[in-house]
Amino acid sequence: MKRLALFCAVAAVVVAASRTSAMIPEQVTIDTGALEGVTGTVHPTVRIFKGIPFAAPPVGENRWKAPQAAAKWNGVFKANAFGPSCIANVPGAGRGGRGGGAPGRGGAPGAAPGAAAAPQAPPAPPRQPPANEDCLTVNVWTSANRAGDRRPVMMWIYGGGFTGGSGGQAWYDGEDLAVKGPVIVTMNYRLGVFGFLAHPELAKEAGHSGSGNYGVMDAIAALQWIKKNIAAFGGDPNNVTIAGESAGAIMVGALVGSPQAKGLFNRAILQSGGWMGLQMARMRTIEQAQGAGAKALEAAGVKSIAELRAKPFAELPSLQVQAGMVIDGHIFPEDLSFTFANGKQNDVDLLAGSNKDENTFFGGGRGGGGRGGAAATPPAPGSVMEAYIADAKQQYGELADTFLKLYPVKSDADVPLMRAQAQNDEINWNMRNSAALQAKKGKKGYAYFFTRVPRRNGEPQQNGASHTAEISYAFNHPYANGPLEWNDVDKKLADQMSSYWANFITKGDPNGTGLPAWPQYKDLSKDKVIVLGDTVQVEATVPAEKMAFFSARWARLMKGN
Repeated sequence: MKRLALFCAVAAVVVAASRTSAMIPEQVTIDTGALEGVTGTVHPTVRIFKGIPFAAPPVGENRWKAPQAAAKWNGVFKANAFGPSCIANVPGAGRGGRGGGAPGRGGAPGAAPGAAAAPQAPPAPPRQPPANEDCLTVNVWTSANRAGDRRPVMMWIYGGGFTGGSGGQAWYDGEDLAVKGPVIVTMNYRLGVFGFLAHPELAKEAGHSGSGNYGVMDAIAALQWIKKNIAAFGGDPNNVTIAGESAGAIMVGALVGSPQAKGLFNRAILQSGGWMGLQMARMRTIEQAQGAGAKALEAAGVKSIAELRAKPFAELPSLQVQAGMVIDGHIFPEDLSFTFANGKQNDVDLLAGSNKDENTFFGGGRGGGGRGGAAATPPAPGSVMEAYIADAKQQYGELADTFLKLYPVKSDADVPLMRAQAQNDEINWNMRNSAALQAKKGKKGYAYFFTRVPRRNGEPQQNGASHTAEISYAFNHPYANGPLEWNDVDKKLADQMSSYWANFITKGDPNGTGLPAWPQYKDLSKDKVIVLGDTVQVEATVPAEKMAFFSARWARLMKGN
């Protein structure tokens, strides 16, 4: 009996130990070779693999080409450090242009006509090498027990106006989200001049009608890498969600509309950004983009793309190009507004939302400044209200009276508040509309509105629930361009949001045990979003009149007005 009791006790210890240690091994093998990762610092059940090449270095002859296959290696690749972020232009040459070419596409997406260049993504803590041309890597966080576990997968695409950002930023650390089940992948894509230069020579060699969009091609290549390799990390290659914020959400929305991305993912999360940007805009045509690229080379004294490719990085000239997606006839056969309006986008479930004070990120105060609504050249002193009304009539035509009814001004002092409200409401419409259009195709759509104001230095941050404020809560850790000060309200909201995200990534539905019910979103005129704030609840009243106005404006925009 004593021996039997001892045997049972030892067996229990062995079983318990096996349960706590069951996880993906430190070494896994993918199509290019063996990798060795590291164990999570916060959650020892999470394994992390950093800086894995998913494509060949986009340098020399590979500059401004679709991503090429990564080389195989011998031995074991030490996947214990993040790779360098992608660089937007040659050092000292500026940020690579304002981006986008049209309002809302590029920059920090959503720039209104005449707006200043939007800021780059906030800098990450020093945990990555300096930015480099050779930057196409992915990072994986997994809490799977073994290869072939078939965990759902999320690939995150970072923001930064297509001129900054990185998959290795602490902001996007996937450990606290991976512990809830999904395999989290972040990736780098080419930025600025390296990611979005368009030129007639590039179109000719590509064999189709247009060029540019190399950063988008990188995202597609990373999704193809996931299809081939994520099972080794315990992920399911047939259950993939793409997610992103700001420029990252713009790219996510664009991939939802791209025929070249069909079949590579099952659902999408758009955080403060859609295929148009933050606000409504037409896409740049390939003629506009390639014409601008040709002029940029001419201005730099460069005769050909071949000459540019032959130059070492340090000898490259500054090329002032606009960073953003264009209608290239291949990745994007047409303006994506027509694709979505006609229901030709990919059949995926979609979750989308915006923040209460988006505008404050772009230089406007909470209820002041801003760049939205009837944007204009700064008026002469004493004519602010008159300029606002004139701008509305010019921008909205026959819809101007409706706009001025929804955003009325009685004095110059009212103008900043109404501009801010109009900008925030337009962004809100954009995200709701994205969810509703997927529902129209018979897929599931969900929409949110984030209102929680993060705290810093003992006080709520002055710019409110601004652009980017929701990111940390979705990733469930208190970091956002520096540590946040989370109290019990913040911790509870982050736990709820990250659970909603994990549920949606898993099954296309954010709802789950212990969470407030999140209704599906189908109709702009009557359906309600969930409000993610000091408490989580469904909104009280639908802003139907405002949604109807912006829908009418979108229809007008697609007619060229």
